[in-house]
Amino acid sequence: MFTGLVEEVGTVRSVTPVADGAKVVIDAAVVLEDAVIGASIAVNGCCLTVVEIDGSGWTADAVPETLDRTTIGGLEAGDRVNLERPLAANGRYGGHVVQGHVDATTAVRSIEELADGSFRYTFELPATMADYVVEKGSIAVDGISLTVAAVAAASFSIAVIPHTHEVTTLGSRTVGDRVNLEADVLAKYVERLVRPSL
Repeated sequence: MFTGLVEEVGTVRSVTPVADGAKVVIDAAVVLEDAVIGASIAVNGCCLTVVEIDGSGWTADAVPETLDRTTIGGLEAGDRVNLERPLAANGRYGGHVVQGHVDATTAVRSIEELADGSFRYTFELPATMADYVVEKGSIAVDGISLTVAAVAAASFSIAVIPHTHEVTTLGSRTVGDRVNLEADVLAKYVERLVRPSL
């Protein structure tokens, strides 16, 4: 389980096709401090397993399912990625429940810089996620725990403070870029509990 609080931004060293999958090597520092083979690390919100560690980086296997359903398949050498280790049992819970299971990808529709230095990002809202995205609710965008500022028929917006803009990949996103989305898992459980009675 993750919290959506990005620990560092790593850099993709290489992406090597392996049949229909790929080996992804990412240079990092913070997330490697206590990493072991078999550990989980969220990459832009997608939970990947560490299969190899070298001095300054780590390798993950991305299976076809991962490449098809997330933005991992579009990564290239030099790309910057948000990284987060799972929540430690004695850690602070500062974001929201993020599983690292990407629900959909979507595109950045617009980016507006506001007078106070914050930003308003608007994203296309996939129909499959429309029931889970609510104003003032939580959503993970590329693994970043964010609060939904507004919801429209086919889009939603988030307000981003300058700190988040600077220390995550949001600061390098442009209109049209694709991002990973994960809905709040609590909303999914509530839907599952009430659906039989609807």
